[in-house]
Amino acid sequence: MAIKKLGRGLGALLSDSDDYLETFEQREAGRGETGQVELPIGDVMRNENQPRKNFDEAAMNELVNSVRLHGVITPIIVVKKDERYMVIAGERRWRAARKAGLSTIPAIIRNYTAQQIKEIALIENLQREDLNPIETANAIKQLMQEYNYTQEAVAERIGKSRSAVANVLGLLTLVPSVIGLIASGRLSSGHAKILTAIDDEKAQYELALRGADGKMSVRKFEQLIKQVKNPETAKGISAPELSLELKDLVYSMQRVFATKVSAIGNDKKGRIYIDYYSRDDLDRLVEIVEIVKNHKLDN
Repeated sequence: MAIKKLGRGLGALLSDSDDYLETFEQREAGRGETGQVELPIGDVMRNENQPRKNFDEAAMNELVNSVRLHGVITPIIVVKKDERYMVIAGERRWRAARKAGLSTIPAIIRNYTAQQIKEIALIENLQREDLNPIETANAIKQLMQEYNYTQEAVAERIGKSRSAVANVLGLLTLVPSVIGLIASGRLSSGHAKILTAIDDEKAQYELALRGADGKMSVRKFEQLIKQVKNPETAKGISAPELSLELKDLVYSMQRVFATKVSAIGNDKKGRIYIDYYSRDDLDRLVEIVEIVKNHKLDN
């Protein structure tokens, strides 16, 4: 996949290769363009647009204790902002250093555009898996809105599949009460993705509570949602298992349409559901249908 480079560090960061799943700071420290410096803690400020909003208190306390004993081993990455420096990567270490009472912190100063800063902050957190699904969705949505990225473009830039981006953005269509359960970690993204099939807001939240806090596996939760969507199955009639041919068809459609596809029925009769989560999704589906239609007319 060809990706337009935005600089040596960011160009490598945006690669699809698993070789780049090492931390962003490790790569930056090895670039050698500028040396490591010690910055006064008071001269460093957080990035207000940092995608990560929640920091685990217990994990933070452990880091504070480590910093008190050993100091900050890996330098943070900052950019100059007015008379101070803004953290691009390493906010947890900066927070821990402040709590530990350090007067300075090791840092590497870089020059990045506002767009690069947003992309780096998002990618670095995604690689560490530090963001909850809602923080990830909001950060991706912000990138798309501010820089007019399509879902395909933003997926390419953050090294995710198009369907993964569509699925995580779909979480933002849920009601605020359900979004709160996801953000707090009470409801997994696997459960939440299934809930997008429910339109009724009250039912969404009530069903979310039934699947929250580990009460129900994703598989059982999916069966519950199918029963709600298809009342006849709620009367004790089990939905038939899809044949291998139908499963293969659903899988192929998911790859072609780059979105969630589900089916109910057998080889003779049933329903196929194609989910879309935005106008961008819908336009892509229309485009695929037009291609198929035109191909059929040409033949």
